[in-house]
Amino acid sequence: MSVLDITNDGHVRYLTLNRPEKMNALNEEVAWAIIGAVESAAKDDDVWVIGITGTGRAFCAGLDLTDFNSGGSPLSPMTKQLDDLAWISRFPLGMRQWCDKPVVAGINGVAVGGGLSLAMSADIRIMKRSARLMAGYPRIGGSPDGGLSYTLPEAMSYEKAIRFLLENRTVEGDEALALGLVGEVVDDEDFDTRFHEYCRSLTRLSPITARLTKRGLQKATTAVDLEQVLRYEIQNIGRAFASDDGKEARKAFSEKRPPVFEGR
Repeated sequence: MSVLDITNDGHVRYLTLNRPEKMNALNEEVAWAIIGAVESAAKDDDVWVIGITGTGRAFCAGLDLTDFNSGGSPLSPMTKQLDDLAWISRFPLGMRQWCDKPVVAGINGVAVGGGLSLAMSADIRIMKRSARLMAGYPRIGGSPDGGLSYTLPEAMSYEKAIRFLLENRTVEGDEALALGLVGEVVDDEDFDTRFHEYCRSLTRLSPITARLTKRGLQKATTAVDLEQVLRYEIQNIGRAFASDDGKEARKAFSEKRPPVFEGR
């Protein structure tokens, strides 16, 4: 069974995360499948719009922690060296800078941590009303990655972004819309129809118009070096995971108890 289902509907290419038993959690296989599929769609002249969603009750539950022990670092499988961008950091580069076709995220369920990074890397987000968004990093002793340091303030404003990250609250559909995390919330029973309908609606535009519009907006709104931001995120999350507090956070998470931090 493929971890990523790839289907075409006219000029729309749908990428559907397909690990429902793991709530579509990310590992290297899933992440590289997404990155490769976006790259392939970006080069295919028959693809005008890319839609990303999940199978089952989750969009993406973040990093798959199954193979990590409580004292280890979840960073190690993501990157061998800081000069080689971690795969989770390639989502915003791949969908924002390296792909000039509209990318629509259909948030069908929970999106946490790296799953939220994936959703926020898209150009447009449509969310099921019962879906839930959460940063997730504080509970495992980490700091933001996957471009959230850039995409969240871009969508929400600086203060809303830092409150969302530090408070680690769970945000549902209507609040996500009010905060600016998503552009549209749809009742559960109408979600699939609306997501596909919206993706198809973008193909009624000239693909040249759509691509040049995205290029223009990216040029006008990206005053920072996104790759530099992503590398800084990797350094920060590496330090966070390696700290005693980071190890305690993951140990407490696995033992289902409140952590005891000492600032080390």
